[in-house]
Amino acid sequence: MDVVIAGLCNVYTHYITTYEEYQVQRYEAASTIYGPHTLSAYIQLYRGLARAIATNTVQDLPRGPEPPFFNIGNTTLLPPLTADRVPVNKTFGDVLQEARQQYRAREVAEVTFVGANPRNSAENVTEHNFLTVERYTSTSDSWHVVWNDASWDTRFYWTKGSFGRSNVTIEWHIPRDTEPGVYRIRYFGHYKKNLSNNRAAFIPFEGTSSAFEVTAL
Repeated sequence: MDVVIAGLCNVYTHYITTYEEYQVQRYEAASTIYGPHTLSAYIQLYRGLARAIATNTVQDLPRGPEPPFFNIGNTTLLPPLTADRVPVNKTFGDVLQEARQQYRAREVAEVTFVGANPRNSAENVTEHNFLTVERYTSTSDSWHVVWNDASWDTRFYWTKGSFGRSNVTIEWHIPRDTEPGVYRIRYFGHYKKNLSNNRAAFIPFEGTSSAFEVTAL
């Protein structure tokens, strides 16, 4: 006797209830998509399969219908990327709404930039940050990244406008234990530019807020 252990397959037929439970139509019963006799049908089919395995007559079973073949390699539910554009006298990364000059811990620093579709970056760049929060160090006269878009305290909001224009708003929810000092927020993106012969280029850009001070509670 060979013992066959059957695991989960790649097809899920949802809930299966008894005939009596199906009549009540609670959650599982209402989700039994093949009707009240689903359990009986399964028992009938699996009884035949088990008998064929036990008597070594699997080769005599009918093949049944072949599953459909779905070629999903080139299928996408996302709309196509269109060319990005900017308002008059603006360029990508320009600041539309600046941060305040000073914040206290537990407040929210917010900056809005002239943006572009973030899919331009997600589909063309790996290991890419959409934003950073940086702190100024006077001893080295340089900026150092302390938070990015993987941090719990940052938020990235993309707002799609008309005619290919869009804005990006970045929020930094300043933690209680943030070290007082001078900070800034930076935004990184790529805009799509249509070229001739149905080609396109994805051009990187960045934007930087003005420096602001963070004080303790």
